[in-house]
Amino acid sequence: MFVKQISIFVENKPGRLMSVTKVLKEGNIDIKALSIADTKDFGILRIIVNDTQKALEILKKADCTVTTTDVIAAGVEDKPGGVADMMQALYENQISVEYMYAFAKKIEEKKAFAILRLDNNEKALKVLADNGIKLLSAEDITTL
Repeated sequence: MFVKQISIFVENKPGRLMSVTKVLKEGNIDIKALSIADTKDFGILRIIVNDTQKALEILKKADCTVTTTDVIAAGVEDKPGGVADMMQALYENQISVEYMYAFAKKIEEKKAFAILRLDNNEKALKVLADNGIKLLSAEDITTL
């Protein structure tokens, strides 16, 4: 149960992030989760959106450099140690986290949600499920 993440390479200069997000706004693309990492010269904007294919088309048309990556959306108990329990399960199964970022979801149950890029996504799906960690599909995220 993977989720498609879009990575957009953005020059690190004033207005560039605004122009990328404006293109998505004008295309009626809803950003459900977002992370940005930067260096002196460029940044990588990572997003989960309501319509990945449309977003890719819009971004490419706007001359953005984009890639897609399979990531995992996982929910943990929203309490002290919730993330630590997930990290422990991954560590015990020799699965490394390449990066992770959180996102919000309005639900009745008390869960905190994260997007994870792991060195072994297939194995991680089983480990997380076996440890009672809620996994979200792309559809789950887009209906938030």
